[in-house]
Amino acid sequence: MPDSQDVTAALAADGDAVEALVADLADADWARPTPAPGWTIAHQIAHLAATFKLAGTAAADPEAFKALAAGVGQDFDGAVQQSLKPYLAPYLASGAPKDLLERWNAERRTAEQALAAVPAGQPVPWLVRPLPAPVLAAAGMMELFGHGQDIADTLGVRREHTDRLRYLVEFAVRTWDFGYQARGLATPATEFRFEITAPSGARWEFGPADAEQRVSGPAVDFCLLVTRRRHRDDLALTADGKDADGWLDLAQAYRGPAGEGRTPGQFRPSGN
Repeated sequence: MPDSQDVTAALAADGDAVEALVADLADADWARPTPAPGWTIAHQIAHLAATFKLAGTAAADPEAFKALAAGVGQDFDGAVQQSLKPYLAPYLASGAPKDLLERWNAERRTAEQALAAVPAGQPVPWLVRPLPAPVLAAAGMMELFGHGQDIADTLGVRREHTDRLRYLVEFAVRTWDFGYQARGLATPATEFRFEITAPSGARWEFGPADAEQRVSGPAVDFCLLVTRRRHRDDLALTADGKDADGWLDLAQAYRGPAGEGRTPGQFRPSGN
């Protein structure tokens, strides 16, 4: 994983890209339902604000983070919904998204600065176990990618991707077993080979070159798969080997329940 400053700069750039999606929206558009059942665009931004609040606190004040994390408990979905309330409540009361957008921007800027300031090699406390700051920043990029895609899909916007996706690809490879854990399944006792093509055309390779289980394809499609924003049938990903093929059905780069995901043909392949 690259150094903290590199990945936090990429995190900031991705945050700016998501902000650009919503900055000029009419107030009424914030109430538009997104592909995530029950979530509007306002819910998506509120979730990002809550997530970045958690990450910024973990990096800057580990003791305060422990108090925040204690509220997560076993009810993961309930904790996510509860975390939205401080950000959603003012918006729901006024119908004006200005405060919500400003608060999200404040939370993400604070988190970016806090993560960049963590000394190299110093772990940051997190929900399951401590993580290096660059890994936590990459997890933030995963959140921005997934929830940004929900917003883009709602607005009918085609996003432009860069090789910053490498940080998310690396994170997804690092967490390749999360899909098994989320479903209580045994993780295959074999290593996978991932051969991913960057937006620039560069080739990113992970895992043993002679591995029998292999996944390959475009980085954008890979990231859409692991954030569960597209069904595998609508992506240009290929798998060699039974385990690798099965992984395409359950891949996810986040902890907690898998969620409903997306159905085949729900989005046109060109709408990535």
